[in-house]
Amino acid sequence: MTKILASTLINFCLMSLGATGALALTIGSKDLTPNKTIGNNFVYSGMGCAGQNVSPEIHWSGAPQDTKSFAVTVYDPDAPTGSGFWHWVVYNIPATTTSLEQGWKSGDGKGTVAINDFGVAEYGGPCPPPGKVHHYIFTVHALKTDKIDLPAGATNAIARFMIEGATLQKGNFKALYGR
Repeated sequence: MTKILASTLINFCLMSLGATGALALTIGSKDLTPNKTIGNNFVYSGMGCAGQNVSPEIHWSGAPQDTKSFAVTVYDPDAPTGSGFWHWVVYNIPATTTSLEQGWKSGDGKGTVAINDFGVAEYGGPCPPPGKVHHYIFTVHALKTDKIDLPAGATNAIARFMIEGATLQKGNFKALYGR
């Protein structure tokens, strides 16, 4: 019985490793600490918030070998909309890229930004209603496609649909903000 249990555990671990030998896509930030408050530099400027609305640095490692591109998303599941709030959806990030620097903007074939829930194609920092603290989920998706082909001005809903369909693996962390 012990041999069967050990064998099952080993097989589970090997399956978890997959063909790439990596357990998970690891994501981090020089600007944000998981489960800690997001600094004012990265908070939205408007709607009662007085931040700088600068996108934080995000970096990652451990992508599967067959990764052909990446996507980065920022989502607030606590927003009082019934479906959360999408702050940033970037796709078509080249497979050779392992980070987006602070203040990153799209261009030069380095990624495409979908229209966020603020209605613009750029990073939109946290700005929840006064009251409870909100959770912001920063996710990096390793994709099996070189490019997600969407027209200019695509909404984050269709971009996220295409991202999810092409995701090989993803990693994330949460940061907090409230006012």
